[in-house]
Amino acid sequence: MRKVCLLVTVSAGLICVGVACAQTEKPDSNAAAAQAGLAAHPDKTTGDAATLDAGAEKRALLIFLKSVEKQIVSAADAMPAVKYAFAPEDGEFKGVRTFGQQVKHLAATNHILAAAALGEEPPPGAGDEAGPESVRTKAEILSYLNESFAHLRKAIDAIGEKNVVVKSSPISPLPAKATTPLGLTVEAMIHAFNHYGQMVAYLRMNGIVPPASRP
Repeated sequence: MRKVCLLVTVSAGLICVGVACAQTEKPDSNAAAAQAGLAAHPDKTTGDAATLDAGAEKRALLIFLKSVEKQIVSAADAMPAVKYAFAPEDGEFKGVRTFGQQVKHLAATNHILAAAALGEEPPPGAGDEAGPESVRTKAEILSYLNESFAHLRKAIDAIGEKNVVVKSSPISPLPAKATTPLGLTVEAMIHAFNHYGQMVAYLRMNGIVPPASRP
């Protein structure tokens, strides 16, 4: 029960971060505290401290990923296709992404960070974090989103007994010496929930209750 409560608490906290973050958020703004923690405890990335219980880590991350994926995919599917071009206009929303662009950006980032965790090059079209230009319709964006979560799942499955350092990603705030498969996959899910918060706001502006919030 304690583990369940902890997962719920972490998830709720990440959702709050997502709702609060601005549309023009940069990865660095979300990771300053984490980097400070790494600096204060450098031993956590060296020696025996880098050894993982890979099975336990994978199980925990896959449970979290399943929750993240379910909420985000259901929210993306709940928005009508004609509203994928919607972006708020009232208030301070100049230049923000449309709903469809939000989802594509989220998916592209999943792909980029999953590829980095696996030591791969980012998929074509994902390198600018906007997603492929050829992906335009709701159906195409949903397919791209689902593919990105499958990519993250593959990255989690590849986490080994040693939390090895991998090549850093240009879009990640993780310092080179602390860029690990575990860190990159966790970063991807935190980033995804940031944009989930924005997707929820867009849905409610259009009179749609997010599926995860329905009775």
